[in-house]
Amino acid sequence: MYLEIITPEKKLFSGETELVQLPGTIGSFEILLNHAPIVSTLTEGKIKVEEAGGSFAYFDIKGGVVEALNNNIIVLVDSSGL
Repeated sequence: MYLEIITPEKKLFSGETELVQLPGTIGSFEILLNHAPIVSTLTEGKIKVEEAGGSFAYFDIKGGVVEALNNNIIVLVDSSGL
């Protein structure tokens, strides 16, 4: 899957991933390969990214939105939380 995490000022992450865990408004959820299309709001919390090589990255956010479609994930986050 290809993931981009973007703020209004800069791109925080872009690259291939195995798993993305997100703080959804009604609870945490994960996106894996071939996930059904989804658009969701995000709340304050931590995004966990498992990169294709097996390493992990974490990003603290104040909120945002995510769209996943055809193994492409775009996360737009509020930069005030960074």
